[in-house]
Amino acid sequence: MHTPKHGQSINFRRPKPRFYVAIALIFGIVFFVHHAIIAHQSDSNHPSAQPDTAQVIQTRQNKVQKELNAYLKKVTADGTATVSFYDLGAKSGSTAAKSKVLNKFYKRGEFAASSRGHTAEIAASTYKLYIAAYTFHMIHENAFTFNDTSKSSFEQMIVDSLNDFADDHLETWGMSNVDAYLKKQGWYSPVFLESRPAQTTALSLTSALKDLHDGSGPYQNKSERKWLLSLMGKQIYRKGIPTGAKEAKAGTTVTDKVGFYDDENNDAGIVTLPNGEQYILVVMTHGHEQTGLSGFPRIAKIAKHVQQIVYSDSLTKGLK
Repeated sequence: MHTPKHGQSINFRRPKPRFYVAIALIFGIVFFVHHAIIAHQSDSNHPSAQPDTAQVIQTRQNKVQKELNAYLKKVTADGTATVSFYDLGAKSGSTAAKSKVLNKFYKRGEFAASSRGHTAEIAASTYKLYIAAYTFHMIHENAFTFNDTSKSSFEQMIVDSLNDFADDHLETWGMSNVDAYLKKQGWYSPVFLESRPAQTTALSLTSALKDLHDGSGPYQNKSERKWLLSLMGKQIYRKGIPTGAKEAKAGTTVTDKVGFYDDENNDAGIVTLPNGEQYILVVMTHGHEQTGLSGFPRIAKIAKHVQQIVYSDSLTKGLK
């Protein structure tokens, strides 16, 4: 190595610019990789940073329930309507029943709401659901047997809403006996008193329809249950819940029992959407200068909006 003499300057070689560029690139890559690792670890330690399906479902469910409650409160605010809604979940074997997402979102009872549901109103012919229940009870007690005449009269009571069967058998069995049985089922009682028209509540009719849907209480006999549901599916007054439900979703079917008396227009039914989702809806109305069947379009409007709130396709869109 050459040693410079005293007083002789040393001539250093200056690094070329490419050397600095390379060093800068190396430091940049190290910096990027380091922060990427930290970010990944942060995401792993905080899964809430990416909302999972369960969180999204819960958020959407809460929104639906809030909107449903607000709507029912609005349509009953003037005291001339009572409404009860209950989600039954998916029908066994249906498309909805086979969907994991729909089973999570619409698990039975997830959505339930009522407004003025405990308020007793004139039942009109919805009380015939109770007569049907008591009839099956009497059959099981070996205290009644259908013949051709009584069977035809029972069918007319449900399909055409005629009064003959109900009037004859209430007189035979006694109002107090029927009321005692209804009370035992946990339904509203007394429905029947000599001093006033039959009355009930939207929540009581909902409870009766739950038992009918589930095959419990007086509806444990499968053939009787199937027969009653088929009659309700053929009842001739379809301008209420059936119309509203079909307007909300084509192909929706309804098994229901209506009632009309003076200005009272009522409808209580089990609704099945095309994909198999099911719910119970009871709407009891009066006032608004209703006469005859003029209140049923009002019921249809409520039914349509309720179904659109709860069963909009957008609610489960994008969920896995």
